Amino acid sequence: MNSVQTFYPVGQVDEFMSRIGRVLELKGIELAVFRTSDNQVYALENRNPHPKGGPIAEGIVSGHILYDPLYDWQIDLETGLVQAPDEGQVRTFDVKLEGGQVWIAV
Repeated sequence: MNSVQTFYPVGQVDEFMSRIGRVLELKGIELAVFRTSDNQVYALENRNPHPKGGPIAEGIVSGHILYDPLYDWQIDLETGLVQAPDEGQVRTFDVKLEGGQVWIAV
């Protein structure tokens, strides 16, 4: 099985507001893309793991944690893991920055 990832350009890093999510669709997947205050960029599936679901793009970023306003959950942007005492995981996607360009692998 071929495990080589294909990265797609999605915009310049300065097009992504710091600590605010941006929704993109890439290869049929709705993504929530976040830029942290230290200019790291993370891409997660825009689907809340809470049983009631919903988007995560409207969450608020502090450090490398996404604070979900709907259910008061905290989600680690690097791993997608929901922080205790809650449980769940958001699908994450690899991101790379080259020359100010943001690339996401799907």
